Amino acid sequence: MTKPTLVGDDASLSRTPWLLSLPVAMGYIPLGMVFGFLFVQAGGPWWLAIASSVVVYAGAAQFMMVPMLAAGLPLATIALATAVINLRHVFYGLSLLDRLPKPWSAKAYMVFGLTDETYSVLTTLPAHTSTQHMLAITALNQAWWVAGSAVGALVGARAQVQLVGLDFALGALFAVLAVEQWRSSSNSHALWTALASYALALWLVPQQALLVAIALSVAVGLWLQRVPKPSQTRAQSPTDKDIL
Repeated sequence: MTKPTLVGDDASLSRTPWLLSLPVAMGYIPLGMVFGFLFVQAGGPWWLAIASSVVVYAGAAQFMMVPMLAAGLPLATIALATAVINLRHVFYGLSLLDRLPKPWSAKAYMVFGLTDETYSVLTTLPAHTSTQHMLAITALNQAWWVAGSAVGALVGARAQVQLVGLDFALGALFAVLAVEQWRSSSNSHALWTALASYALALWLVPQQALLVAIALSVAVGLWLQRVPKPSQTRAQSPTDKDIL
């Protein structure tokens, strides 16, 4: 007796969290290695590089910490800059609010672990995906980042090695995730809205382009949801029979 072939959303559910997190691992492990190595080379202890990946877990903010640490800036300044960079994650949590687990501890970790890549993976899953499934993906993604940071920190502490050519990893990962989302969705409005918003923000406010682009994309997305579709308009319009 053959098993039924899974298509669409059911096929996504049949894939284990391990498999779903593998594309993220391809970017997080090498990029985490670069961070750990640079952190130690900037004068930070190897264990602090690993601890920051566990407690902070924000790639852009962690990379920003490296030159700030080397310059000897106070921790309060570094913490404030980290909070500003991670402000975009507020939008992520709001859009997944109804799908977060009920226990406060699991919900708090999910909000903490909503990085750009994790959010991209979770939003490709069907709406009826279990919270345990989503929680496992979030934890695995952080595990890849911590593992990469640990390897890079230990290498940086023991040897003088130059890591060259790995700075493309995160950009390539974003491109792959964006293409996968576009292919799995019949609606391309989100992709074109994001591209147009970022282009406009980059032209108007290049220093804050990402945050402004996210705000614009959210505003346009909310507006598009309120605009009735042509099929809905036709269904709601009175027919000749109704008028008579």
